[in-house]
Amino acid sequence: MPDVYLVIGGSGLLGRHIAKQLQDRGDNVSVLDIVQRYDDIPFYHGDISDEGVVLSVLQQCGATCIIHCASPHAKSAAPEQFWKVNVDGTKALIAASTRLGINKFVYTSSSGVVFDGSDLENIDESHPYARKPLDVYMETKVQAEKIVLAANGKDGLSTVVLRPSGIFGKVSRYSSITFCLFIHSLHSPGDRQLIAGLYATYMTGRTNIQIGNNRNLTDWTAVANVADAHVLAADRLSTPISPDAPVAGEIFFITNDEPWYFWDFTNGIWSRLDAWFPGKRQKRTVRVIPRWLGMCLGVIFEFEACIRGRKPSMTRFTITFSCATRWHNISKAKKVLGYTPRVSVEDEIDELVKVN
Repeated sequence: MPDVYLVIGGSGLLGRHIAKQLQDRGDNVSVLDIVQRYDDIPFYHGDISDEGVVLSVLQQCGATCIIHCASPHAKSAAPEQFWKVNVDGTKALIAASTRLGINKFVYTSSSGVVFDGSDLENIDESHPYARKPLDVYMETKVQAEKIVLAANGKDGLSTVVLRPSGIFGKVSRYSSITFCLFIHSLHSPGDRQLIAGLYATYMTGRTNIQIGNNRNLTDWTAVANVADAHVLAADRLSTPISPDAPVAGEIFFITNDEPWYFWDFTNGIWSRLDAWFPGKRQKRTVRVIPRWLGMCLGVIFEFEACIRGRKPSMTRFTITFSCATRWHNISKAKKVLGYTPRVSVEDEIDELVKVN
């Protein structure tokens, strides 16, 4: 019997790509989210932390495979929202899955669950969790991973965890992106974090400021590739490549397998925005701020923001994120899932900020 899929968070950037890939290959797929942005795939509205709601939706759509990629906005949500969605929501989904005899559960985690601020070079899935996660988003992702992995094998449920790194991309690969869609993506279904931040920096004219020496390689991953990995993981849960390559109960890093120097990537976005805004960005000498000074400034900005009751423009977390080496070994995903990145970072940047 073919699987019936329910994509949790299917209105977001990654969830949309996953749902469309499944639909395009002829699968029965539905979406569960708190906001509906598309009307071409059956949609259910609901709070995933409410097990009764989850049970009702699962019974209505007849799902046999859940792909859970819902999470609050990493930079703007309140701490309690992360615990409600990432932890309580995952618990409710797992409880409902085991109660109803769901076969497969694919969970979207983050490569950040192992990042404590120190450099990470070519690490694999054996690397331990960060002893002290850098923020509540990562802390709750760690807890959710543990919940999902502990549920593997219970009442016939097979689970798998994927850890993407630096997801970025356009709203949908099924329609031509115009700049209007690019701007729209900053507020709703597209990349509302990484690209939105880079766009804001460009518009405020701060692209000549570089923190750190730009010797830190960083993984960025095209959203279409991450979606590919999720569909592959769901397929391999029931049909592994070989008996010696189990998928159930496993963790997989997912990247483009082509790390970039951090500021080369950001400058790649900004240089393409120049085509949309000719003459807006004047050539200026790049001001390089050492990491140690950036951390000091982060403390000052955080303190000032706390006093004034607003969000800081620079934090120690953003400095750490900008300056640390973070790239991962995806040999396991290649071998066990059959995963191969099909969209390059360069091509995804071109497509994202394409002038039609």
